[in-house]
Amino acid sequence: HTAAIKLKKQTEVFSGGEQRPNVILQNAILRGTLSNGSECARSRDEASPFFAIAYALVFLVSVALNGVALRAYFCRPRRHSSSVTVFLRNLAVADLFLSLCLPLRIANYASSVPVVRHVYCSCGASAFYLNMYASILFMEYIAANRYLKIVRPLETNPLQAIHSARVTSGVTWAFLVAAALTYMVILQSTGVPQYEGDSVGCEALHSDQAKKLYQAIHLISAGIFSFVLVSLVLFYCSIARRLSQAQRVRPEKRGCGKLARSKRNMLVLVCVFCVCFVPYHLVRLPYAFLKGQLGCYSWAGSFYTAKEVTVLLSAFNACLDPLIYFFFSKAFRAQLGLRGSQSPTTNSPGPPKPFHTTITEPPVDQQTRRAF
Repeated sequence: HTAAIKLKKQTEVFSGGEQRPNVILQNAILRGTLSNGSECARSRDEASPFFAIAYALVFLVSVALNGVALRAYFCRPRRHSSSVTVFLRNLAVADLFLSLCLPLRIANYASSVPVVRHVYCSCGASAFYLNMYASILFMEYIAANRYLKIVRPLETNPLQAIHSARVTSGVTWAFLVAAALTYMVILQSTGVPQYEGDSVGCEALHSDQAKKLYQAIHLISAGIFSFVLVSLVLFYCSIARRLSQAQRVRPEKRGCGKLARSKRNMLVLVCVFCVCFVPYHLVRLPYAFLKGQLGCYSWAGSFYTAKEVTVLLSAFNACLDPLIYFFFSKAFRAQLGLRGSQSPTTNSPGPPKPFHTTITEPPVDQQTRRAF
């Protein structure tokens, strides 16, 4: 719109009413800019029903599954706990909080009222991305813990202690909440009071200060994501290499089955992470820095739709994380009524057990037992 206003101000008309040739060209560009100004809004309006329904389904499924997980972790008697259990609990809390943010996102798609979008951009979006990156970090902690236990079993690492896991979880939440609150405060104090007519996305509320913070947060988030992605792949490769070495030394050893299950669990975690978060970060970072230069032409509208699809995939992580709970947590399997079920690896028939003869002793009465 700024470019359109500048072009409009540059219009020059002769006293006889005729326009200069370059002014005619400028007016044509002006008309094209104004017509394309609604292109992004048109793309948003066309895709809004689909996203509203999709987010509603994600909300229902994720709340149900993560509710079961939280019941398994917090409402059942705790026989024993571990650092992995601490991280799994926090992952379930992050997924549930992310799910509870979805109604605001659904309202943002279903309504074009400026107040609804302002509330979503100032509160709902911040809470949504806070819990998304909390999920990313807790998935990293779970993978690192499994790596240390399997590949470096003889080393003592602070990350494997329950107290350290609780401190790490608390510091993680404090860091993410502080970043979200900083963004919300700057947006409220320096942001644009309301949306322009055809504005799309929360970027329309950004002042220059908020825009710089917005881009800085995206750079830090991209760095966190890249570190977690590389480390997850390295953890999986290390566990796979450890399993291969164990199978070459003693293929029939019982520990190989445990290593195979650990490799499978790590593969599930890496696949969930890649499906949900890799497409989002491939699209979101260029979108954050190029949004102001794209304008609102047709291909820019497609770019906006692609970004929204990847955000939907990242929200779908709240529905896929229960797969991680299922493979990593016995309490979650017990909550689903699968207490006695075992993985295919443990059900595979092993070598026949040697035959042992047992010698039965005559029964001993209570008085004789007491004498002994």
